[in-house]
Amino acid sequence: MNPLSIVFMGSPDFAVPSLEKLASSHHNIQAVVSSPDKRRSRGGDPVPTEVKKKGAELGYPVIDAEDLSSIEFRNQLKAIEPDLIVIVAFRILPKSILEIPGLGSINLHASLLPKYRGAAPIHWAIINGEKETGCTIFFLDEKVDTGEIINQKKIGIGPNETTGDLYNRLKEMGADLLLQSVNDIASGTYNRLPQNDELATPAPKLVRGNTRINFEKNAAEVHNLIRGLHPFPLAWCNFSGEKVNIHQAVPNNGTRLKPGHLEYSDGKLLAGCGSGSIEIKKLQLPGKKRMTGTDFANTYELSEPFI
Repeated sequence: MNPLSIVFMGSPDFAVPSLEKLASSHHNIQAVVSSPDKRRSRGGDPVPTEVKKKGAELGYPVIDAEDLSSIEFRNQLKAIEPDLIVIVAFRILPKSILEIPGLGSINLHASLLPKYRGAAPIHWAIINGEKETGCTIFFLDEKVDTGEIINQKKIGIGPNETTGDLYNRLKEMGADLLLQSVNDIASGTYNRLPQNDELATPAPKLVRGNTRINFEKNAAEVHNLIRGLHPFPLAWCNFSGEKVNIHQAVPNNGTRLKPGHLEYSDGKLLAGCGSGSIEIKKLQLPGKKRMTGTDFANTYELSEPFI
């Protein structure tokens, strides 16, 4: 199996294990491409991405990709003459870039494609109550997450597992699957399985509108939303005109309350749902520290509901 010449593209920490796996292999990473440095706080200095920091630490040339469609960026990559571009948690690449490597461009996606195409596959798998998910390695084409599949691997989702928990497991599993796929491509022992578009489901961006808790839904659905949005961007609701972020909750089917109505009983802060209720364990109001359900019940009147 001959070593491949690779350009690696990624930004967040999800991509770091994949970069490390490839770096420890016999393949040759010619450059690491990442997003430009950004300020993480008001008035702070620009901070490099996790991939950029790791690429520099490993001694690779790092390219800041501000405009993926620019002729300058395309010429930089063409001069490298990569066999393969490997992408993990990066932006959508134009056709002019995808055409550069001789063997194509591959991507690690944190779902069992064609399920959960889009920006937030881990979140939506949990929000929708899936019992399993996984990682997919596939060839990129011009449409988002639609290319031919090289490898997939499944993993179970625990009943109380959060997106943060699953994220950490998938980034490690995905790195192993990615290296296996690169080795398969290098040895010519891989298949290209077309996706069935009829089975596709979306994983859209998480915004204010789709992260708000609807207490008319049953307790299991509300629980799934809360754990699916933890630790970021967090499920939320309104209480007495203020936005409340819910960090942790579990279903509680023994108490009947109207949707959103609150009760403190036996050391538990309960909120009614369309069916059953949830016990709210950790929550946070604007400008306040995170607090337990007991702290909340001891601090605020529970006569107003969560809405």
